[in-house]
Amino acid sequence: MEPEMREFLEKGLVSAARMRAVEGNAVTLGVSSLQMMESAGEALAGMALGWKPARVLVLCGRGRNGGDGMVAARYLQDYAPEVIYASDGPLAPETGSQLQVLAGSAVTLHPVKCASDVDLLSPLFTAVDVIIDALVGTGASGVTREPVSRCVELANRSKAKIIAADLPTPGMRADRVCAFHRPKTDGAEVAGIGIPLAAEVFMGPGDLTLVPRRAAGARKGQNGEVLVIGGGPYQGAPYLAGLGALRAGADIVRIASPVFEPVPDLIYERLEGDHIAADHLEKILGLVERADAVVVGNGLGTGSHDVVLAVAGAAEKAVFDADALRLPLPVSKEAIYTPHAGEFERMTGSSPPAGLVDRGHAVRDAAKKGVTLLKGPIDVISDGSRVRFNPTGSPSMAVGGTGDVLAGVAGALLCRLPAFDAACIAAYVNGSAGMIAAQKRGDGMTATDLVEEIPSVLFAGGAGDG
Repeated sequence: MEPEMREFLEKGLVSAARMRAVEGNAVTLGVSSLQMMESAGEALAGMALGWKPARVLVLCGRGRNGGDGMVAARYLQDYAPEVIYASDGPLAPETGSQLQVLAGSAVTLHPVKCASDVDLLSPLFTAVDVIIDALVGTGASGVTREPVSRCVELANRSKAKIIAADLPTPGMRADRVCAFHRPKTDGAEVAGIGIPLAAEVFMGPGDLTLVPRRAAGARKGQNGEVLVIGGGPYQGAPYLAGLGALRAGADIVRIASPVFEPVPDLIYERLEGDHIAADHLEKILGLVERADAVVVGNGLGTGSHDVVLAVAGAAEKAVFDADALRLPLPVSKEAIYTPHAGEFERMTGSSPPAGLVDRGHAVRDAAKKGVTLLKGPIDVISDGSRVRFNPTGSPSMAVGGTGDVLAGVAGALLCRLPAFDAACIAAYVNGSAGMIAAQKRGDGMTATDLVEEIPSVLFAGGAGDG
């Protein structure tokens, strides 16, 4: 990968959810969770050694943050560290592996299940120079329970210096914070853990962890109602978009179109005539009001742009595709634009550059009124600040309707995600589904083949499941 791609790394604080996505992508690229944990623990130990301690206490939770602390303890074994770890439930698999390794190291292990177990070890908190807080980290929910709460209380009373792994445990003071890869809080000191550049600037399966899970008691409509407005000159396009939205998890999809196709899973809203016109606005705007997201432009033709602009002004969230991508550009409160190269030129007056870095610049410059998803061999997505690239897809997808499916997937995700995340994940899912369909059908794949593969990509890891 070109070093110039580094400019597309995001700056500033990173959320716990985004960091999980990046780590998931890194695993796909060949950097295991245990490798990242090893690097994190070594960085923690190095920070502790900066204080030249005589004695060290490491506090470890049951999650992967606890595994970071256990690695640190192993690197500090020349100082015979004391390790207190929560044993009130199962450990994360990686943390369990680190505990097995730690058992053969020159450390003293203290499993604790409750506050009274911690109280028996209270002299340790006053006898050490440095405490490493690896109790919770980015998995913090804001509320701690025993035995973690008592560890926090005793550490705060101690005169020891405290180093937090990634994030301080809620309620815990911290003299220094050792953040892995990127900071999660102000004032943290960042340590690299070997995550490849591509894990952050390219889409990958880790990004699917951002899709909310469907609640166990979910009712019809809670996961999104999508309205697709299109058709007339091209009858199949809005229905392909609608099917894409359904397969991407929307509960209800309505098709407002002059053209009817017998697709029983989609609700047809009849618009009289052979194209969408201003006479239809009263009915359309009523449908827009009830929808969580609107997809506009699929199969629309060139004679309905006034309707597109009116819909854009009324819609809270909208995806604009195909014939909606004309000047003046429609603008909604949250908008996603999904042009191919020709439509991008129609929107901006310039064709997209060939080089990936320059293409990233061009899409970022174009994304002033919403998120732009430029389709191509490598999709480029930007919200005017962030830029991300999607490598998934197949030459077999160069067939009519695959872009309509993408617009529908984006609409479904927009019901439950911010526009930038929805566009990025839609591009990844659509391209990955196309790759699966191409493996089965080769160059004979169709857009409906693509639709059928969307759930196997989007929900394979449990995203959206109850």
